[in-house]
Amino acid sequence: MNDSTLTVRVARRCVEAEGIVSFEFASVDWRELPAFDAGAHIDVHVPGGMIRQYSLCNSPADRRRYQIAVLRDQQSRGGSAGMHESVHEGDEIRVGAPRNHFPLAHGEVKHLLLAGGIGLTPLLCMAEHLGDAGASFEMHYCARSRSRAAFIERIAGSQWAAQVQYHFDDGDAAQRLDLKVLLAQPQPDAHLYVCGPQGVMNAVLDTARSLGWPEQQLHYEFFSATPVDTSNDGAFEVSLARSGRIVSIPADRSVAQALADAGVDVPVSCEQGICGTCITRVIDGEPDHRDLFLSPEEQARNDQFLPCCSRAKSRRLVLDL
Repeated sequence: MNDSTLTVRVARRCVEAEGIVSFEFASVDWRELPAFDAGAHIDVHVPGGMIRQYSLCNSPADRRRYQIAVLRDQQSRGGSAGMHESVHEGDEIRVGAPRNHFPLAHGEVKHLLLAGGIGLTPLLCMAEHLGDAGASFEMHYCARSRSRAAFIERIAGSQWAAQVQYHFDDGDAAQRLDLKVLLAQPQPDAHLYVCGPQGVMNAVLDTARSLGWPEQQLHYEFFSATPVDTSNDGAFEVSLARSGRIVSIPADRSVAQALADAGVDVPVSCEQGICGTCITRVIDGEPDHRDLFLSPEEQARNDQFLPCCSRAKSRRLVLDL
């Protein structure tokens, strides 16, 4: 076990909505847990050997616990199923120290939080923090139905409940979210945060960009990736700049997998291009970006890529490994 991993106990497990269970982790020795900022996530070592990322949804001011919520995904690759079926109150489980790729903007800014389904979790943490700070924010919470919306009662009992609007797919037309109206006329001090299913996030980000929102005012975090068509993938080579080794990447293996086969250790976690754990510097060559972690501007620079999912457009990539 490395220094960034700690053992916690499952202090509480609770059904929050249809298909959604929350877990509260506490220190095994009753000490405070490492600090985190709003938007942070932890790596959870799920029974069965998988590692999955879950956003923290309790207030950063509460150091006694880490709270996450997990949607039972019918297309689960084992993570959500493992959490729902194999993690119980009183169990001990390993988690990574909090990391934050989805931080709040600093300064005197307005915060617009858009949550889709289980994507509420990091935004709930943000709302808790902003509410405690008396900061200006507005939240829109979209879900298929009220029965599938987690933490409704918690939000209703908060001091910032009036700053939240709900939008349910099975509700009347008047309460539906109109993105073009909501995102019209972006202001220089307004920042948008969105998390949810990929379709929802694409709709929000595409609308915001079409209406002139600057990229630096858009903040987002994907939690799942749509399967990519790999039928036309071909082989290519990776050159390791530090050793001069050349590693062949077969059409049916990711760069990270092929490097591991060759004895080259690249840390990976989500294996979907979401968490950024495996991000690697590109010295030469053109990547075929397939991740959801880098922004479009970062991808366009072609100076880094995620070897767990991305490939190469050029015959060879030279990596800083």
